[in-house]
Amino acid sequence: MKALPVEPSMAPVAIGSRIRAARQAQRLTIDQVAEVTGLTKGFLSRVERDLTSPSVASLVTLCQVLSISMGDLFSAPEIHLQRHDEAPRISLGGEGIVERLLTARSERRLQLLSAYIEPHGRGESELYAVDCDVDVLHIVKGQLTVILTNESYDLAAGDTLSFPGREPHSWVNRSAEPVEALWILVPAASRS
Repeated sequence: MKALPVEPSMAPVAIGSRIRAARQAQRLTIDQVAEVTGLTKGFLSRVERDLTSPSVASLVTLCQVLSISMGDLFSAPEIHLQRHDEAPRISLGGEGIVERLLTARSERRLQLLSAYIEPHGRGESELYAVDCDVDVLHIVKGQLTVILTNESYDLAAGDTLSFPGREPHSWVNRSAEPVEALWILVPAASRS
């Protein structure tokens, strides 16, 4: 079987924003990059705005100075779209709660969970901890009380509570209204 020839695309590859992001992540100015690379500020500015394409030699030099691989400039980003209604249900415990995993199961940098807590829903009677560095709770709708070892917090819509992930805690919806909340766990964790 004969392979079909691949026709080159005439569409320009937009790498300028990735070069700019790499420069800014290194906290370098265009002036500094121009000085180290020998390229002009105007040329670098046009490259970052995708108004011109650098030569291979210029691109290699830029990648060396910015400590990035050339492949990273051209690789497609890993993107995951999760529709709320299709998100897998999970259970981290409690009564009267429906939790959904909104990030990809493979995502390890963080975990985003949506929670719908029925009126008078509650976490476990004993305080529990989650194996992560930071636990963030944002209340979208309703009121929720979060109980920590030495203190409790009454949260309302719009409130956000952050605490160490390994801090024992629980929660309770003391109202007759449902609660909608988002839990963010950094990094992604499973309950311990």
